[in-house]
Amino acid sequence: MKKLLIAAIVLLFAINTQAQILTPVKWSYAAKKVSATEAVVFFKATIDEGWHVYSQTVKDGGPVKTTITFTPSKEYTLDGATAEPTPVTRFEKAFSMNVSFFEHSVIFQQKIKLKAGQTVVKGQLEYMTCNDHQCLPPDDVDFSIPVK
Repeated sequence: MKKLLIAAIVLLFAINTQAQILTPVKWSYAAKKVSATEAVVFFKATIDEGWHVYSQTVKDGGPVKTTITFTPSKEYTLDGATAEPTPVTRFEKAFSMNVSFFEHSVIFQQKIKLKAGQTVVKGQLEYMTCNDHQCLPPDDVDFSIPVK
């Protein structure tokens, strides 16, 4: 009976260990008013060592590129495209092509023109993350960023 109990505990521990979800990317958000009618919204990815997040400019046939989609609002308009720093670009065998990505951290920035003094910028961010051994399925993250 004691051996059966120990075996059950070991099995439950093994199942629990297998069920852990990898989350090598943590997202944070902020907004800064630069004038009464303009603001910048920031999307920061903090990326675990050995992992990377793809650029917004990945070509078709490669990994899922980072895409930031904004929910339409009467309180603001987007001012240009979402900016990103210069990515690392290299050939990845898994995709048989050059791909651009970010390691450690990256901050995407979107300028907006305000039609109201305060607003909340909402939308969804889609991204994919890989390391040298595996890629995780693309992930969608909803965001809601107050602009005061």
